[in-house]
Amino acid sequence: MISTDILIIGAGLTGLTLQYLLEQKGIATKVVEARNRIGGRILTNFQKGFPPIEMGATWLGKKHKNLVALLEQLGLEIYLQKIDKQAIYELSPQHQPELVNLPPNDEPSHRIKGGSLALIQALQQKISPQNIHLDTAIHSIQIQDNKVIATSNTEEFYAKTIVSTLPPKLLISQINMQPALPLPMQKLMQNTHTWMGESIKVGLVYKRPFWREQGTSGTFFSNVGPITEFYDHSNFEDNLYAMKGFIHDRFAALSPSERKKAVLDQLQRYYGNIALDYIDYQEKVWSEDPHTYTAYEQFVLPHYNNGHAAFRQPFWEGKLWIAGSETAAEFPGYMDGAVSSAFYTFQELKKQLVL
Repeated sequence: MISTDILIIGAGLTGLTLQYLLEQKGIATKVVEARNRIGGRILTNFQKGFPPIEMGATWLGKKHKNLVALLEQLGLEIYLQKIDKQAIYELSPQHQPELVNLPPNDEPSHRIKGGSLALIQALQQKISPQNIHLDTAIHSIQIQDNKVIATSNTEEFYAKTIVSTLPPKLLISQINMQPALPLPMQKLMQNTHTWMGESIKVGLVYKRPFWREQGTSGTFFSNVGPITEFYDHSNFEDNLYAMKGFIHDRFAALSPSERKKAVLDQLQRYYGNIALDYIDYQEKVWSEDPHTYTAYEQFVLPHYNNGHAAFRQPFWEGKLWIAGSETAAEFPGYMDGAVSSAFYTFQELKKQLVL
């Protein structure tokens, strides 16, 4: 049995930010994570001699005030995502790909220097290592003797308050809660879209950025696929080169080798045989990640119910809070939403604990 004042379920961006804030106040806090890694839907692949490849959350904007504030507090830099003035556009199988002019962007996207995982690592350095429990999947939570008990396959955690940072759909589907949440809340959670849930991301590393040559572009959009949008994904120093983007979710039904062939066929169609001379190919099918995604009972639109006000109220007389990117009032379903949720939950817990 492990006892703590506050138990956080999920060591993603919300969970680690919240733990960082609570530890700063000297509040006994533990975070449990089902995976064998921290970061949740932030997943940066590092290999020596390759640029960091983002298989999860990647971009932010200056409008994302909460995230920008946290990055500044942790001493992390951001830099502009490289977007060409022209993009390759493929309207349909009946139309040849063409170069089109892109309009000026008043709100350009940025990336985190060193990869999105740099944010997770910076938070980790601020947290006591013994307070993070990996490979710990909670399967039930219940109230007993005025405390909340969270049970995994190997351990029981006793806490005054539990904060779940799991996607609401995952929480209601995978963790048994006693007493059960009100039926309207259960229905809301079942029909809340999970950020990143259906995404398939793919990245390719190359020796040189051939897409920057005259008459082509490293930015493209396609209605044909499998890649729907692709961008220059070279590192901050611009000496290691890659491209990265999204594959249409219907290609999740293919095998990895079939997806890879389809991706390379598409790139060859745009760039010629040089596109086949890659150093490394990486992909992440998020719908295959059981700690992120569980199938909906019916079709749910992207971002549907994200930011719903019902998520920002406590349950079990203040002993259970539901946090995470999908629950945020600001930019739900983005990294900024994850940080915003942590900030909001921290302020509410401070009132509850009379700090």
